[in-house]
Amino acid sequence: MLVIGVREATVDDVPLVLSFIRELAEYEKLSHEVVATEGALRETLFGERRYAEVLIGEQDGAPAGFALFFHNYSTFLGKPGIYLEDLYVRPEFRGAGIGRALLARLARLTVERGCGRLEWWVLDWNEPSIGFYKKLGAVPMDDWTVYRLTGEALEALVDGA
Repeated sequence: MLVIGVREATVDDVPLVLSFIRELAEYEKLSHEVVATEGALRETLFGERRYAEVLIGEQDGAPAGFALFFHNYSTFLGKPGIYLEDLYVRPEFRGAGIGRALLARLARLTVERGCGRLEWWVLDWNEPSIGFYKKLGAVPMDDWTVYRLTGEALEALVDGA
């Protein structure tokens, strides 16, 4: 019988977290966008100010996947929420319940922390994940479009302020 577990990541897991990030980026065909380093992750996940948290999913003690998340805030609800930035399960562990266990732990944290919602984005072409999320009861927010400022556009806004 398989033993599935979820635990909080520690600073010693930084190399593992970075490897999960790189594997996820490869799956999403976005490897060229990964510039994160172990040093950056150590500082931002475990430094003086922690910007995000990480859960590690394991199967029989072997690292199988991760969830990286942080708090956001809903003005309409007047409550914090949890935003799931990344959820990834290694291919050889898919279908064993690792992703569900990670999301269940996040749901529990969402409720325990008094948050009003748990949300995330998914790439439009990622049908396996979309199907998985829909089975859990998640609904797409089709009325919303994501906007992002990065790089030169972000700097231009700062400089023009």
